[in-house]
Amino acid sequence: MPDGTSQIQLADLPPRHQCDMVMLRILATTDMHMKLLPHDYLADRPCGRGSLAQIASLVERHRHTAPNTLLLDNGDFLQGTPLGDLAAQSGGKGHPAIAAMNLMGYDAAAIGNHDFAFGLDVLRSAARQARFPLLAANLSVRGRTDFPAYAILRKRVRTATGRAVTLRIGLVGFLPPQTAAWDLDLAGRMACDDILATARRVVPRIRAEGADIVVALAHSGISAHPGTPGAENVAAELGALDGVDAIVAGHTHEVFPGSMASSGGIDAVEGTLSGKPAVMPGFCGSHLGVMDLSLVHDDRTGWRLSGATSRCEAVGAHLPPAPAVLRAVAPSHRMTVSHLGTRVGSSAQRISSYFTLIGADPALTLVNMAQRWFVRKSLQGTALDGVPVLAAAAPFRAGGRGGPQHFTDVAAGRLRLGNLTDIYSFSNRICAVSIDGAGLRGWLERSAGLFNRILPGRADQPLTDPAFPAYQFDVIEDLRWRIDLSSPAAFRADGTPTGGGRVRDLTWRGRALRDDDRFVLATNSYRLSGCGLFAALTGGRPPIVPPGPQTRDVIRNYLRQRRRVSIHATPAWQFQPLPGTSVTFETGPRGIPLLPQAQACIGRRMEHLGHTGDGFAVVRLHL
Repeated sequence: MPDGTSQIQLADLPPRHQCDMVMLRILATTDMHMKLLPHDYLADRPCGRGSLAQIASLVERHRHTAPNTLLLDNGDFLQGTPLGDLAAQSGGKGHPAIAAMNLMGYDAAAIGNHDFAFGLDVLRSAARQARFPLLAANLSVRGRTDFPAYAILRKRVRTATGRAVTLRIGLVGFLPPQTAAWDLDLAGRMACDDILATARRVVPRIRAEGADIVVALAHSGISAHPGTPGAENVAAELGALDGVDAIVAGHTHEVFPGSMASSGGIDAVEGTLSGKPAVMPGFCGSHLGVMDLSLVHDDRTGWRLSGATSRCEAVGAHLPPAPAVLRAVAPSHRMTVSHLGTRVGSSAQRISSYFTLIGADPALTLVNMAQRWFVRKSLQGTALDGVPVLAAAAPFRAGGRGGPQHFTDVAAGRLRLGNLTDIYSFSNRICAVSIDGAGLRGWLERSAGLFNRILPGRADQPLTDPAFPAYQFDVIEDLRWRIDLSSPAAFRADGTPTGGGRVRDLTWRGRALRDDDRFVLATNSYRLSGCGLFAALTGGRPPIVPPGPQTRDVIRNYLRQRRRVSIHATPAWQFQPLPGTSVTFETGPRGIPLLPQAQACIGRRMEHLGHTGDGFAVVRLHL
């Protein structure tokens, strides 16, 4: 067995201890986001790129080959597909995700930030149905703990010699401290403490209560930068804490070991964080995390970790779904498919996001049309009636870690509810803030951090920064501006200013935008969270239209009123010309037939260069 950096060689132990060895296999999922079945609800077609039903088959294979197994989930399992949306509408009763997880025999799960998307009542209902504990050590709801901080499982296992012994396995869950701030409805009802401070307090308690080993279920990413108090992604720092033996990380949808570089205490080859075995198994059932722990018994100190290996096993179309999970989820699946078929209007054009990151996206235009319509109606008869209303929206389905199929693509003609989820996939709620011209410029400068700095005169430079999520790239309707890629971005993805700036020629209705111009900006409840990239512009600012209905419902009502929409998407922004310079970007293969249309829309020459190993189409854009 290959050794991780923290391993103790069994040969170094006295011979009398070698007979008391246990091999424990930990199987872990994270960020499932209601991907229970191999089905794409937005396109209404089978999709074999990962699902809980397929993972169930893989788990059974492991249980046949490894007698001592533990099955854990690391949060964000209740929200993410229309299947979860429909389950929440019933208050979470008979929840299909919990039914499937009970059937699979999960031993425990952490709570993730998206598990609060439908409110505390739905989450509590799910917890009552679960035959396993839902853990959240750094969460309190109105001063009390609704969910256990940790659990100590007494698990009967077999040693290498076949002797039955009982292991006391401590499991502790953590979620991002920003969780309450991300949902304005929850901000006054719950609090999330610092992950590391909580771990330093709780892990010794778990040990004192007799845990032989401690596994941290951290719904937190792996960052090479040391975490400050209240930091979001601190899984790497957890590995440095005494008392923690292994870590399941998540939240950022990455694969570890596998998709990130080694640095500092992060060993992406061995799969260790500060020497402790760790996994982060992707998202939406793309991978199953597997940690094999070698435990030896010492008469003085009890059981201890002597070696470990970590890996993530990919889940693809080759893996059949488990029939039992298919049967358990089938009633909810049929109801969801039927619900999504409801007609809501029609479109004269195909609506797609294949070229959203170069300025051509009719989906964003539709979202902004609906948002402005709603906010204008909300301001009628108020002191702000008549103030110019703008709208900001970002692409939610733009490839990236979601893969080459993760793009909005709605055919012209009849629109159904499933298409609206394709266009606007998150359960954000519409709201609006008062803003001036200077604030709008700052808003756009933050969004422009998505792009890499491009050197003039060089060919085929990567256009976008993969660490900058596309859902932070807001486009504001009714403004016009250019982005100068040769200049440094004004802000990093976390909102830290850099002193740069790349927004040029910013105008409103044909005239230069002044810093003191006043507007109302329609946006979404996530932007008002007061943390991250837009915190300086929205944090602590009372909305003039408080969070109302879900944005998706606003789009639905807008389409009902219009019945048929015709979207003539004139790009709101363009890249500043850079002669002799070209960049490359990735899009979905289904978007390549739209390349001539996208070229005409943005007025720039583009060429299809081929495909990546992951299945993305690579396009060259001449600047």
